[in-house]
Order: sequence, then structure tokens, then C-alpha cells
Amino acid sequence: MESALAEKSCTPCRGGIPPLNSEEAEEYRRQAPEWTLADHATRIERTYRFKNFREAFGFVERAAELAEAEMHHPDISLGWGYATVSLRTKKIKGLHENDFIMATKLDRLAAAAQPAA
Repeated sequence: MESALAEKSCTPCRGGIPPLNSEEAEEYRRQAPEWTLADHATRIERTYRFKNFREAFGFVERAAELAEAEMHHPDISLGWGYATVSLRTKKIKGLHENDFIMATKLDRLAAAAQPAA
């Protein structure tokens, strides 16, 4: 399912706004179905699987370029054949639309890296 969120760009979050509540976060999460809500809906996370370390590392490199372009930086854990990505908006200590925009853009990156079956 293609998400309209992937067409948006992250907007600077300067704080002072409330994070999404659980219901709002779940509505956005439906547009990024492979992601899970974590820590009482204050963070989303997904683990991407790859054939080997090199592919996982390549994804992380592309994710870093995307994060810089969007000015929205995830936490990433890298290992052999996987990269786990965690997103939350640190300035508001919770979730913002930007987190779901990044999630859908990262999903596109990962899909582009996987050979067609």
C-alpha cells in the first residue's frame, strides 16, 4: 500500500506542541503498517531484513542521507542482515507526523534496495 505520507516533507518541529496521542498515532501507523508503536505510543520502530551486512549497511547509509535531507534523524541499530530503526520527535518527547513521514520514506528506500521476487 502506497502512503501519501511519503510524498510529504518533514517540517521543523520547534517544540511547544503536544505529541500525538495514542489514537492519533495509531491512525498514522495504519499508513506505515510494518511499523510498531512502542513505549506507550511515544515511539515507532521497525526492523528491516537484508541478505547480509553489506546490504544492511548500504540501507543505513541511504537512510542517513535521507535523514539529513529531511532534517529528521532516527536512531538506527545495525547488525548482520538487519537494521532496526526507531523514530520519535525528541523536542516533544513523543510522536509527530514527521516520524510517520520518515517511516514511509524509509520503507520506500528499503523496498528499492530489495530485488524483485
